[in-house]
Amino acid sequence: MATIEECRAALDTLSDNMSRANGDVRGALAQDRSLSCRITDLDTTFEGRLTGGRIEVTGAHSGPPRGKAQIRLAMTGDDLVALVGGDLHFARAWASGRVRLEAGVRDLLRLRTLL
Repeated sequence: MATIEECRAALDTLSDNMSRANGDVRGALAQDRSLSCRITDLDTTFEGRLTGGRIEVTGAHSGPPRGKAQIRLAMTGDDLVALVGGDLHFARAWASGRVRLEAGVRDLLRLRTLL
C-alpha cells in the first residue's frame, strides 16, 4: 500500500509532467481551478489548485474534502502511484471505476484531451 509521502511525491511528479505538456494537452491544463485528490485507502485528501499548467498542493488532511473543489479525483494510493508511473491507463481506470473524476461539464470537456 502506498504511503501518504509516496502519494504526495506522485502528485509532484504529475505536476512536473503536466508543466512539460504541449499542444491540446497544454490548452486543457491552462485553466485555474480548485482541485482535490482523495486517497480512499489512506483516508486522506490533498487539496490545491490546477493553475498555470501545474498542480499546486496547498494542503492535506484526513477525511473527505472539506469543500467542493471544481475538479475532484478519488482513488487508492496505489492507483495514483501506478497512474503517474505509467503502469495504469487513466481512461481504463476511470471506465472501470478505479478512479473517480468529478467536474463541471465545461471542465470535463477541456480535460477530455487528457484521456
